[in-house]
Amino acid sequence: MPPPADIVKVAIEWPGANAQLIEMDQKRPLTSIIREVCDSWSLSGSEQFALRYADGPQLYITEQNRCEIKNGTILRLAISPGRAARQLLERIQSHGIDARLEALKELAKLSADPTFAAEFINMEGIGTLARLVESGTQFGEMLAFTLTAFLELMDHGIVSWDLISLSFIKQIASYVNQPMVDVSILQRSLAILESMVLNSHSLYHRVAQEITVGQLIGHLQVSNQEIQTYAIALINALFLKAPEDRRQEVYANPLEQHLTEMASTLAQKHLRSIILNHVIRGNRPIKAEMAHQLYVLQVLTFNLLEERMMTKMDPNDQTQRDVIFELRRIAFDGENEPTGTEKRKALYAKDYKMLGFTNHLNPAMDFTQTPPGMLALDNMLYLAKVHQDTYIRIVLENSSREDKHECPFGRCAIDLTRILCEILQVGELPNEGCNDYHPMFFTHDRAWEEFFCICIQLLNKTWKEMRATPEDFNKVMQVVREQITRALAMKPSSLDQLKNKLRGLNYSEILRLRQSERMSQDDFHSPPIIELRERIQPEILELIKQQRLNRLCEGSCFRKVGNRRRQEKFWFCRLSLNHKVLHYGDLDESPQVLVSDMKSVVTGKDCPHMKEKSALKQNKEVLELAFSVLYDPDETLNFVAPNKYEYCIWTDALCALLGREMSSDLTRSDLDTLISMEMKLRLLDLENITIPEAPPPIPKEPSSYNFTYNYS
Repeated sequence: MPPPADIVKVAIEWPGANAQLIEMDQKRPLTSIIREVCDSWSLSGSEQFALRYADGPQLYITEQNRCEIKNGTILRLAISPGRAARQLLERIQSHGIDARLEALKELAKLSADPTFAAEFINMEGIGTLARLVESGTQFGEMLAFTLTAFLELMDHGIVSWDLISLSFIKQIASYVNQPMVDVSILQRSLAILESMVLNSHSLYHRVAQEITVGQLIGHLQVSNQEIQTYAIALINALFLKAPEDRRQEVYANPLEQHLTEMASTLAQKHLRSIILNHVIRGNRPIKAEMAHQLYVLQVLTFNLLEERMMTKMDPNDQTQRDVIFELRRIAFDGENEPTGTEKRKALYAKDYKMLGFTNHLNPAMDFTQTPPGMLALDNMLYLAKVHQDTYIRIVLENSSREDKHECPFGRCAIDLTRILCEILQVGELPNEGCNDYHPMFFTHDRAWEEFFCICIQLLNKTWKEMRATPEDFNKVMQVVREQITRALAMKPSSLDQLKNKLRGLNYSEILRLRQSERMSQDDFHSPPIIELRERIQPEILELIKQQRLNRLCEGSCFRKVGNRRRQEKFWFCRLSLNHKVLHYGDLDESPQVLVSDMKSVVTGKDCPHMKEKSALKQNKEVLELAFSVLYDPDETLNFVAPNKYEYCIWTDALCALLGREMSSDLTRSDLDTLISMEMKLRLLDLENITIPEAPPPIPKEPSSYNFTYNYS
């Protein structure tokens, strides 16, 4: 008979003694249980002791987290967190080097525990660690453990980063700026600086004065990808937290240089080539965290275009109007300029019409819509000046056509710029957990402009292939968007590869792909096919269900909610082979949840861990990957899936275990694919045979049943 819900059976260890097997009553005060355990081992002063997990992170048991203890858990009697913090602080302040080193090593391990961290911080422990760093007398392992403990303690959010002194910042920055420094020290120093920038507006200014991109470039040339990742993460943090009026300068020393464009610094040949050659094209595969940081860098780079994208053209600004005049001059070479004002206006209107502007009399009005605003004009000017032959060819070959199939360059360029901004999400903040970076954007100093130039040529080519007229404008733009999206999904490694991908995605190929996809997702509407589909569906759903459950039996790693990405702290969960128990915990632990105890599965904002204050700061993507299992007695098992695929797999399987419908997008997609394949196989012999809408009528009864068949 299972024990009552408030009773958990645990083992408690103590060095040099046999373990105690007890039934812990969760309604009893923890102090009473500890006193009873101490008395059985004849230990006095029970208030100086506490319980910790024996495995995994070995966290302290408190009244707040004791509900997480499961049957079969192994605990350990240990000195209380307050006593441990006091002893470690005394040993750290001692003069014995060996004793201090061991104390710092133990502190680095214990600092991840929030209960211990609170006690140590209350004893001014962080100030002690900061003074050790500021003194400059710590080196090697001792310094590495000191920085680790400091970072772990600060990450609990108990103490504000604003309290950090300038001398501490300078000392940490010196470790980053030194040419030769221990890898572990450099790694932690970069992480501390990143946390300073992300968590304190005032510290951003201090860090920006000590660290520049030029000083971080050297760390991108090492063979250690972890160091490279931390360096790019710090670059991203500096950029992300820079004030709006100084984002143009964040990569320069604010006391020495004042660049006019952030893009020119981000894309400077030296930095870009180092990232390309030492990171993207390095000898090691890109890990998930590095891919995320490259994605963030890519997003922040493109976000520099947001100001121009959202800036309307002032029709009365002569400087801006001169850019349009320059486009006309390059296209038509300024020939046959009339002398009269009226004749000049008429000629200009004719030329602007040939350039494809909607407003022939005042083309500046075409750039008053945001997005894309002035960014479209910037792209057009870049094409006209850098790829002049291409620009002139596109304009002239369309302006000379008389069959109403001319491609309006100006209108197309403006709308194409808007589409590219939408595809690359210009102006949006990076998504946590997204790793979707494109290597080709790191291969050119002006990658955005070159990308536009490639796409405008694609648009002109597609327009001709479709034999489009101005009435087909929206249809053409939809095809071009699809061509670009499909090409980007192939992850071309260079702009030349992008050209090759787009060359293969001509209009005929797009039609073929659309037809193929329609065929694979065809919803047969005739009654016999619908009936066949309904008969097949339960069998396919059972197949999907078994696949989901088998996947749960293999298990998955989940990131711990609330941890920093760089800590890479995970827990593991899997379903038992008999589908009756969920095993979960750290990789060396195995608490359990009986499937029979499971009550429901909730997702998104309904999850308990998404309702907490810290979780509310998570972005939309994290919210979409969250789900929880509610089980007796009023307990939860909280998840944040690493990606959408794992989210669908787990929520489907958990719903299947509860006997509920699997309703994820992945199930619908798998169901459509598998049913379509199965139906095509079954109907293979009926190719080119028309299936009637209704079954043939049943023949009339014979006039007589007096008939036989003679076999002789």
